[in-house]
Amino acid sequence: MSFLEYVKDKRYFILFYLIIISFISLIMFVGFNQGNPFNKIVYTNIICFVIASMYITIGYFYRRKFYQEMKDLIESSQEETMAMMPDAQNNEQKLIFNLLKKTHKEHAKQLETLYDQKRDQQEFIMSWIHEVKIPIAACRLLMENSEDKSTDFLIDKFEDELHKIDDYVEQALYYSRIDSFSKDYFISEINTNQLIKNSVKKYAKLFINKGIHFEMDDTEQLVQSDKKWFGFVIDQLFANALKYTDEGGTVAVLFEEDRAEKRLLIQDNGIGIAPEDINRVFEKGFTGATGRNHAKSTGMGLYLAKQLANKLGHKITIESEVNEYTKVTIHFPKIRNYYQL
Repeated sequence: MSFLEYVKDKRYFILFYLIIISFISLIMFVGFNQGNPFNKIVYTNIICFVIASMYITIGYFYRRKFYQEMKDLIESSQEETMAMMPDAQNNEQKLIFNLLKKTHKEHAKQLETLYDQKRDQQEFIMSWIHEVKIPIAACRLLMENSEDKSTDFLIDKFEDELHKIDDYVEQALYYSRIDSFSKDYFISEINTNQLIKNSVKKYAKLFINKGIHFEMDDTEQLVQSDKKWFGFVIDQLFANALKYTDEGGTVAVLFEEDRAEKRLLIQDNGIGIAPEDINRVFEKGFTGATGRNHAKSTGMGLYLAKQLANKLGHKITIESEVNEYTKVTIHFPKIRNYYQL
């Protein structure tokens, strides 16, 4: 608020002051040497008191409507109180109202974000419950139809279904911890080859059952990341590659490096991704034509991988040709301040 605006807000006080000083000046002009000066002093005090009382009374009635509207608004149960606020009567009130509106807008934005997060969590929970019930139902069917099945066959099938349940539980665990990521990560130099071997070992049975070949350079490759979180990212990328690679296919891991960054590439020769879906594969719950037609998909694996990679300061890109290949690249910038993550 400028000085002129402040003076404008005090216009009634200035008018009151001018009236008082004019009256006092008039009394002084008449002079106290004529008659009894005590009477003139009493007269002056009475007139000043009357003028001050009028100033306060007029000010009260001028502000009365504003204060009453504010009181009614405070006691009101309506939600859109900001839209019903009375008009400001001076610049000071305008500043206060603008601050209240700004605070209300930011609060509404934060509340909307919380509602969206809650809705997303509810949708994920419902989807997760639906998906985890499938392997549970499969286990029950195996038990009900186990009479003519061998023990080794049943154990093998139970292991497959338990592995699916374990994957779903792990996804739910990491999804629930995305918001608290900053409290649970430790950046260090890690060996990507070891994480990849751990992931291949985890999905070894799927590699063997589908006859998928695995290729990787054994040269030690070091990057800066969090071992636990980045290991989960690798698991999700391998699970996605194996899901959409046909029997007898190939999954290859390559490592590239230049002056700006290091790159980890996971490539398969599977069914690929349609061009209209390539820009949406990292969206939450998106399955696309591939997920709907070729495999049961929750659409959460690549979403979680993308979110966690971003929080680690990495970048994930994807390239694909239908019925040719899919290549996912993780970028590791060489210059990065992890304290800002």
